Amino acid sequence: MIIRIATDFTETPGARYRVEGDFSGEEFRESLLEPKFLEAKKKGEQLTIDLDGGYGYPTSFLEEAFGGLARQYGSAIVSATLVFISRDEPSLIDEIQEYITSQK
Repeated sequence: MIIRIATDFTETPGARYRVEGDFSGEEFRESLLEPKFLEAKKKGEQLTIDLDGGYGYPTSFLEEAFGGLARQYGSAIVSATLVFISRDEPSLIDEIQEYITSQK
């Protein structure tokens, strides 16, 4: 299973919350990431998140999407289920993993 954010959601991720504008981290988590995460978890598969092809990721978007998922389901299961690809900006992977693992 794979989510390509630039083609499946948007090339221009927005802010943290829906009320702050289009393509927020909250919208991404609720409408795309969480349903796919739950499907992958149910099937015992990993979900690959492809971060390439976009025009940058606001910190608030990444924290709300991935840190928010970890707040709901726990950092261990989120870390075990999600795999990240970022050839364009490899440092994003470490940043996201920090958001995930910092949740209890």
